[in-house]
Amino acid sequence: MRIKNARFVVSNSRVAQCPNTKLPEFAFIGRSNVGKSSLINMLTDRKKLAKTSGKPGKTQLINHFLINEKWHLVDLPGYGYARVSKKNKKEFQQYITDYFLERKQLVNAFLLIDIRHEPQPIDLEFMEWMGTQQIPFSIIFTKADKLSERVIERTVTAYLNTLLEGAWVETPPHFVTSSTSRLGKDAVLAYIETLL
Repeated sequence: MRIKNARFVVSNSRVAQCPNTKLPEFAFIGRSNVGKSSLINMLTDRKKLAKTSGKPGKTQLINHFLINEKWHLVDLPGYGYARVSKKNKKEFQQYITDYFLERKQLVNAFLLIDIRHEPQPIDLEFMEWMGTQQIPFSIIFTKADKLSERVIERTVTAYLNTLLEGAWVETPPHFVTSSTSRLGKDAVLAYIETLL
C-alpha cells in the first residue's frame, strides 16, 4: 500500500464524538515515549502529521487521521508513566477503554513495544485485557535501529515466549520497526491492506 494522502480529521475525548462514518479504523497505542508519533509519521510519509515530543504523554486525545480517503488511522493516548495528573490519567484510561469497547469501526489495534526493554507488566496486562475482550491487535516493536539483528531476534523471541507462557494459545501478529531506518514500514502497511 502507498499512502497518497493523509489528513487530520478530529481530536476528542469522547467516543460518541468520533467520526460518524463506516470507514475502517486502525488504532495505535503504547506506553508513553514508545515512539508512536514518529512511527505514524514514518508510515504516512509525513514529518508532522502526529506531533512528536521528547516529553512523554504528548498525545492526550483520540486523534483521527483520514488515509487515502479510505480508512482512519487513530492515534490514542499513551499509557504508563506520562507526567499528567492522576485525574487526567484516569480519564485517559476511561476513554481508551470506551474506544476499544464501543468503536465498531475498529478493525485492528497496533500495540507498540520499545524493543530495547524487557516485557513490562503494564504491556502484558494490556494485551491480556485486549485478548479477554476479543479485540484484534498486533504488536509493533519500535526503535529496532538501536539494536543488532541478532539481539532483535533474541528479544522478539523472548517476548513472544513470555506471551505463550501465559494464557495465549498463539501469539498475535508482530512487526519489527524503526522510524529512523524505515524498517517495517512496508510490512505494516501491507498487513493493513489485507484487512481493508
